[in-house]
Amino acid sequence: MLTLTYEYKLKPTKQQIQEIENTLAVCRKVWNYALRERKDWVNSRKCKVNACSIEYEYIIKANELFPNYHVQAKRLTEAKKNNPELKSVNAQVLQQVLRTLDRAWEDMKSRNFGFPRFKKYFRMKSFVFPQLKGEIVKAGRVKLPQLGWVKFYQSRPIPDGFVVKQARVVRRASGYFVMLSLQLDVNVPNIPFRGHPIGIDVGLDSFLATSEGQLIARPKFFNALHRQMELLQRRLKFKKLGSNNRNKLNAKIARLHQKISDTRKDFHFKTAHNICAQGDSIFVEDIDFKTWAKGMFCKHTLDAGFGQFFTILSYVSWKRGKYFGKVNKDGTSQICPNCDAHTGKKTLNIRIHSCPECGYTTNRDVAASQVIRNRGISAVGQMVLENAY
Repeated sequence: MLTLTYEYKLKPTKQQIQEIENTLAVCRKVWNYALRERKDWVNSRKCKVNACSIEYEYIIKANELFPNYHVQAKRLTEAKKNNPELKSVNAQVLQQVLRTLDRAWEDMKSRNFGFPRFKKYFRMKSFVFPQLKGEIVKAGRVKLPQLGWVKFYQSRPIPDGFVVKQARVVRRASGYFVMLSLQLDVNVPNIPFRGHPIGIDVGLDSFLATSEGQLIARPKFFNALHRQMELLQRRLKFKKLGSNNRNKLNAKIARLHQKISDTRKDFHFKTAHNICAQGDSIFVEDIDFKTWAKGMFCKHTLDAGFGQFFTILSYVSWKRGKYFGKVNKDGTSQICPNCDAHTGKKTLNIRIHSCPECGYTTNRDVAASQVIRNRGISAVGQMVLENAY
């Protein structure tokens, strides 16, 4: 099964905007109520029966079941009988809110994620229609439950044979968007290693270096607008909480953040296509970017968005029929790509690789990318046919 997600910008009417905002508000209330139920149940089991706090304690029956998705979905159905606000929203949309909370709760335990947070107005940004029936897209319009036919900018057509399975409506600083999940019942084989290989080394001196000798400078997406962001957030401190002026300034800050995010994403896609146009197999380092984000250069690392770039590069490689693989990152700057000799550790101020054994000299990052390429070729069971000149 092949699944794609296409994103389009909506052009809703005033009435449709009110319906979207009402749906987001109800979803936020359901999330907060369900999360409060789970927190209360956990807090009621924290202390021993003979060692309760003398100030206050959560008291819930001993035989009360943990409020998981199934329990809360049943309670939601019962609550809709007496609550007209819950009736105003599609039932499946509210069920998906509970499923998302249940998934976040499980990730907290299994993947060591943080505790799910309560949602305020600006944090509940989207809701999803999990099932769509009939004709969904027609002549620049998309049909959504409750909203009816909504106009949108159809920037690209839906591919032939794909079926629209679900839709997610997203509120952003620049407007409302719809993300359509498309499915096609077809088996997609894995792309084998073939053709001309390219190794990529990422860093902060240059955004990346390729084994072909190409160096791409690192754009400073956040730093370029940091002063403007700082001035806006300084003004925000003096605005009254809940006032219209504060909301307007918050919207302005959000648009600036989205501009930074969109610029970074556009650069990543263009760079990924540029790399895929040069070779048939792409190799990168297997890096834990969470660790990178906690180091001395955490701000610059997060600004570069290396994790997002690798995700985009793997997608673009798959879409263009290129092989994408990850190799061990250890010691890539300590080995000569020409003779495989160990050259020792290099400090960050040393930007030139010079091998004492064979005399091969090149840029340090380019040499590391060539080592990554050689490791990738060896990992897929092929011999290195050509070393660096």
